[in-house]
Amino acid sequence: MLEMLSDPPRSPGLFTDLYHPDAAYVAWRRGRNGVTTFDLYTRRAPFSGAYLLVAGLEAALGFVRSFRYSESDLRYLSQVRDYDPAFLEVLRRVRFTGEILAMPEGSIAFPHEPLLRVTAPFAEALLIEAGLLQAINLATLIATKAARLTTAAAGRRVAEFAFRRAQAPFTVARSAYIGGCTSTSFVAAAERYRLPATGTIPHALVQLFEDEREAFAAVAETYNRYTILLDTYDVRRAISLVIEVAREAQERLGHTLAGVRLDSGDLGTDSHYVRQALDSAGLGNTRVLASGDLDEFSIAELVAAGAPIDGFGVGTALGVGGGSLAHDVEGGALGGVYKEVFYVDEEGVPHPRIKLAGEKSTWPGRKEVYRIGQYERDVVQLEAEPRPDNGTRLLKPVMRAGEVLAGSMPPLSEVWELAQLNLRALPEEWRSLRPSGAYPVAFSEGLQAVRRRAAAAAGGHLPDPPG
Repeated sequence: MLEMLSDPPRSPGLFTDLYHPDAAYVAWRRGRNGVTTFDLYTRRAPFSGAYLLVAGLEAALGFVRSFRYSESDLRYLSQVRDYDPAFLEVLRRVRFTGEILAMPEGSIAFPHEPLLRVTAPFAEALLIEAGLLQAINLATLIATKAARLTTAAAGRRVAEFAFRRAQAPFTVARSAYIGGCTSTSFVAAAERYRLPATGTIPHALVQLFEDEREAFAAVAETYNRYTILLDTYDVRRAISLVIEVAREAQERLGHTLAGVRLDSGDLGTDSHYVRQALDSAGLGNTRVLASGDLDEFSIAELVAAGAPIDGFGVGTALGVGGGSLAHDVEGGALGGVYKEVFYVDEEGVPHPRIKLAGEKSTWPGRKEVYRIGQYERDVVQLEAEPRPDNGTRLLKPVMRAGEVLAGSMPPLSEVWELAQLNLRALPEEWRSLRPSGAYPVAFSEGLQAVRRRAAAAAGGHLPDPPG
């Protein structure tokens, strides 16, 4: 089921847009419920990048598996629309009975490639559209953002600090981990997903005491390993006090200053000063951490400038999948779409389906996606076409006859491992924060021929293929 932080649990039947049951009603009245195939894909990669790091499949499959209408759902729908009672009876029995192929979580994908391929009777496939898009769009956006952040950090740790501003904090914590973040500040997500939970201290704790030294000493005496926030008042005075307290706590209690955190100001300049002070005091193992409205671009700038920062905490930019006005990078949403591409009518006659809308025109037919070699190019082709030489199939069966297939929802640790392997294998030119071009995605001759015929039958014109 889709994420809810505080709302009472309910069945997912109403997790649709209103036009979904409305459209299903029209189709039911006309007796049209043939087997239909939909593709879920994006037309652009987020953040002006080249790739997507796929996430959200576990939530998507959970939603589909549990999709049904409760009695209260049906009562509500009967109040919203004057549906025929016989149609409400049909909805009462609706369960997903079709098949889904998908790129596993942790896969690298590119624009115009189906991330999911859904085949089911029309009403079933249609009614799950919004739930699938919500699950895949948000998780993939956040996982891709996290991957960009960890790329920018160049081997330094990135912690997810997004709970207080994330619209869907559980999804953010899980997806950020898939993308490479090493920990979360959100305790409930750490418990749910068995993630490392990390944090320092708030400014309020420092302000609770009469002076900083007293506050720092209280922390050092309480924990065996502790991290201190330096910028409540003055960073340079604070680091001097922290070093005094750390020496005393180490000598008297054996407690260790694990790290210090900078949260504002000139992070580059202050990190150099703090690192030098720690090293001069014999605290070379104490890490310098930074946070404060960071994103991948500011992190990359700090790394390029040689700032001696060992790890970064990222909140807002990660939690909302934010873009960057300064770098003219759009963010905040992944524009995934879900389009009908094939229909087998009640007489068993197949019909490729196409939408003609300029650059938004669709590719009809049941498709497969293959990766040629090590990111030489990808090929989208018809299901019946032979596998290309040196091609790896990217879509995997995950649901058949309405049942989730074994192995389709692996543990989060395995998803993380797959994602990190894929990101390491992705050539730098496509992993770059600002790639110079688009990754090559080709469309087979057979697929292009089907598209031309479908367009001609619809009486419209096609744009040139993307890429």
